[in-house]
Formats: sequence, structure tokens, C-alpha cells
Amino acid sequence: MDADSPWAPLRRRMFLILWLANIGSNIGTWMQTVGAQWFLVESGANAALVSLVQTANLAPALLLGLIAGVLADAFNRRRLILGSNLFAAGAAGMLAIIAALGLLDPDSLLLYTFLIGCGTALSAPAWQAITPALVPRDQIRAASALSSAAVNAARAVGPALGGVLVSLLGPAFVFGLNAVSFLGTAAAVYLWRAPAEPEDPERMKEALAAGLRYIRAAPRVRRILLRTALFMVPASALYALLPVAVNAHLGLGSTGYGLLLGALGAGAVLGVILLPRVQGQVNDSVLLGFAAAVFGAGTFAAGFLPAWLLGVLLLFSGMAWIATFSILNSSMQLTLPEWVRARGLSIYLMITTGAQALGAVVWGSLATAYGYAPVLAAAGAALAAVGLSVVVLPLLPRTGRLDRSIAEAELGIEPTQEPQPDAGPVTVLIAYELAPEKAADFVKVMHEVRLSRMRTGARDWELVHSVTDPRQFREIYDVATWREYLRQEQERTTGEDRKLIGEAAGLAEEPPLTRWFLPASA
Repeated sequence: MDADSPWAPLRRRMFLILWLANIGSNIGTWMQTVGAQWFLVESGANAALVSLVQTANLAPALLLGLIAGVLADAFNRRRLILGSNLFAAGAAGMLAIIAALGLLDPDSLLLYTFLIGCGTALSAPAWQAITPALVPRDQIRAASALSSAAVNAARAVGPALGGVLVSLLGPAFVFGLNAVSFLGTAAAVYLWRAPAEPEDPERMKEALAAGLRYIRAAPRVRRILLRTALFMVPASALYALLPVAVNAHLGLGSTGYGLLLGALGAGAVLGVILLPRVQGQVNDSVLLGFAAAVFGAGTFAAGFLPAWLLGVLLLFSGMAWIATFSILNSSMQLTLPEWVRARGLSIYLMITTGAQALGAVVWGSLATAYGYAPVLAAAGAALAAVGLSVVVLPLLPRTGRLDRSIAEAELGIEPTQEPQPDAGPVTVLIAYELAPEKAADFVKVMHEVRLSRMRTGARDWELVHSVTDPRQFREIYDVATWREYLRQEQERTTGEDRKLIGEAAGLAEEPPLTRWFLPASA
């Protein structure tokens, strides 16, 4: 198997084991989704209530996403994934028991669906962030595509299988299988020996602030998140309203619904095979725009076209779905440095799942008021507009192609002179002396340096210029504590950051001089 093959990560034993476990878990989740939605459809629930299954499953990611990201960056990711899957297995098992006893009603269905979603939400950032520990950097794009393929292979198999099993054996059986699938994932994770926990983990409040600060100062990451939100809000309409359309427009049962969802999943698997052949020849932003338009066509078709033609369009929509998330997910993985990867991915997952959860409520409510067909048409038109928006809002240059290796710096301070870890705030002053003709280039580079400092720990930053000596510039910024400053210099500043700082220093006539200040004692 060639190293550049889209299947290359599967040669790595632990990636393969976890990948297969992920497929099994997602099959269980999709079977449960079909069982839950069809239980409500057959009980006569309206479109808004049916769409709440998706909301209950995904809303925990919106509520717990940031906390899950902080936990995944600060503590052992293996233990977090293991515990979260055991919790989800327990909730799914309780749901199966209640359904088997004939005590299931819409309220208890949504409650236990929400609890299962909590388990999934707590493990999701850690699950995403372990990819670089399982495969080399040059295989992260392929690993990301395969991880998305696992989800979508499950979407191909799970709904169709779930539809058949629900019709033959009832919802309780598929709920029980979902519980078993979570136990399978827990067993696979138990076999993995993860990297050691951080010796000095960040405190929860500090870690949360650092993650949010990083996103605010990372334009490339913010653009990925924007593209994700633009796509997900209208795309959520298809998954929220497809069961209603299948029942009302097409007159199909749970098996037909499962097969149509299976067409989406099959298209996604086909997309994994075709995408690597296209990505090297077509710009990622162009692919994102085209994929949004194709998914919009499938969304529109769900409200108006016959089942066979809808199935064909859903096959192409599945390919568009995998293209979108393979590009966005791998771009996040490659753009975020290790120290903040789980927190950044937690925000990405909050947007992907939160948009689906909130979108399901909105689209379901609109469908109840105006009918599902006009709402699906409106969502399809919105996706077409999202496709066109790449002209003005593309992914920024060099997204996913930055040097994210950590490059430590020698501070030049004697150990006996170092402040206590909690001392602060620390004011850092860096003096530059340069020829006046280089000032414009220097200020331009320092704009990028500012973003680097803010991403890695600075709270305030400014560049000042001497009134009396045009050769003198001073960079001044604050860091909360000496511990945070050491983290900034030794654990967070990447090769790309050092390149920018070195470029600024290279414009000076002498090596810049750094001084550190603490508040004066009374």
C-alpha cells in the first residue's frame, strides 16, 4: 500500500482497531436514530417533535463542547474516551430496558437520547485530537477522510439495518445494540496505550481562556469555523425533515427511510475513494462551494422528487458531505498546534453539532407551520448561496500547511532569578533598533507577531515608536503569570511563530533585547 494512498493509515494497527470500533459505534447510533425517529412518526408526532430527536442527540455538544475540549487537552485522553463511552452505554442500556417494558414515551425517549449525546459530546474532542498520535503528519488528511468515512459508512449501513430491525423486532432491540456498540468502543480504547498525561496540566479556567484566546487570534481557524457554520445550518434541514418527507411525500416505511439514509452514506464512502484524486487538482475552497451546491440539490429533491430519483441525488449528496467534512476537519487538524488541538476541535464540533441541533429545531418548527416541502426548498436555495459565498469567503492561504512543531526558546535568565510560577501579571518588553527605511516592513511583520503572541498567551499587546529616535521600537505585552509565560515560550510557540519572530528580529540592526517586569511591591 503506497504511503500516499488514502488507505495508508489503516496499516497502523491501533488506528485500524479504533477506526473499526468507530464504525461499530456509529452504526449503533444511526440505528438508534432511525428507531427513535420512527417511534415518534408512528405515534403521530408532528415534524417539530420528530426533529427534536436530532436536537436531543446533538445539543450536548453545544453545552459541553468547550469543557470536553479543555479536559481532553489537560488530562489523559484515553481515560476520558473510555469513561464517556461507558456512560453512553449505560444510558443506551436504560433506554432499551424502558422500551422493552413498554414504558417508552416521547419525554423519556428525548431524555435518554440527550444523555447518550452527553457521553458522545464528552469524548468527541479527545477522539478527534488523538489522530496525530496514531498516524504521521503526512497521513493526517487521509486519516481524517477515513474517520469521516467511518461515520458515513455507518450512515450507509446503520439506517438501512436499523429500519429493517425496527420493523422486525421493534425499537428496544436497536437501542440495546447501540449500548453494545458503545461497549465495543470502550474495549478498543482500553487496548490503546496513550501518551502520558501532562506533568503540569493547565487549570480549568486558564485552559478555557487560553483556548478561546487562541481562536480569537487565529484568522485561518476562524475562517474554517465560519465555512463550517455556513454549511451546517442549512444542511441540517435534510436530516431533520427527511423522515417526515419519507412518510408524508413518498409513503415509505422505516425500511425505505433507512435505505434513503443509506444512499447518503454510500455516497460518502464513494467520496472517500474519489476525493484524493480530485483534491490535488482542485482548490479546496472551490470543492467546498461545489459540494454545498450539490448537497443543496439533494435537500431540495427530498420534498418534491420520486424515491428512485431522490436516492440517486442523495448518493451525490453523500459525496458532497464527505468532501466538505474531509476538507474542514483535516484543515482544523493540521492548522491547530498540539497544545490547543482538542480545545480548537471542540469549538469546531460545537459548531457542526450545535448547528444541526439548533437547525433541526428551526427547520422542524418552520415545517410544522408552512409544510416540509417549502422549507426543504428554502434550505436548498440557502446551500446554493453558501456555495457561491466561497468567492468572497474562501479558506485563507496556507490553511493546513503551517509548521506546527513546538520550538522552545532560551530565555537567558538564571534559575535563581526566575519569579515564582504564580507571580504576575508579567509585562514583557522587547527593544528593537532598526534603520528608518525598514520601519514599514517591520510594522507589517509585527502585525503577524502580535497575533502569534495573543494566540500563545498574551493578554494585551502594543508596538510603540520613540518620539525622539526613529530607530527605536518597543514591543510590550502582558501575560497573566510567570507560569503562563513559560508555557508560551516553551510549550506553545510553534515553528511558524518562531519564523515570524525571527523575521522581525532580522530587520533589526542588533539582536532584540528582552526584559521582564512584575508589579512593584509597596
